[in-house]
Amino acid sequence: PIPDNILGHIAYEEAPPSELTPITADGRIRLRKKAAERFNAMVRDARSQGIILVPISGFRSIAEQEYLFFEVKEQRNQDARKRAEVSAPPGRSEHHTGYAVDIGDGNNSSTNLQESFENTPAYQWLEANASSYSFELSFPRNNLQGISYEPWHWRFVGDTHSLETFYQAQELTTPLNNQR
Repeated sequence: PIPDNILGHIAYEEAPPSELTPITADGRIRLRKKAAERFNAMVRDARSQGIILVPISGFRSIAEQEYLFFEVKEQRNQDARKRAEVSAPPGRSEHHTGYAVDIGDGNNSSTNLQESFENTPAYQWLEANASSYSFELSFPRNNLQGISYEPWHWRFVGDTHSLETFYQAQELTTPLNNQR
């Protein structure tokens, strides 16, 4: 079966606020509790090896995504298809789940949210170690969802609910953007 999708993005439920916990000192960036625990452990272990993993974005409400998708799209004068390559339509972002986190290199912030992040020690460390903390790269090069490569965007898949949440995307065998 073809997963319900818009421009390659699969629908996700918004995490209940009661299940979210801060991963930053100011409390602005949050993940679901189990994801937050594993993320914080990953950050601590990376730091002990001189790698500074910085959370850039975690949980995002559907309302926040609506602003990002529609307002930013207008500011950038992009059509919806072009915008969907780099930003999910509202209700279709992994960030809604509370399991997705955008990660930057604290020693090289100029690569934040850039493809060049893949050349940083932080990315190299994540590539080698993130799976030990139940995180995986959501959108590798040439992914079947047709989403632009995002070396900074990682999702937690370390419990039953997170696996079920991302099951559709993981079961794709043909590109979504080629299906009608």
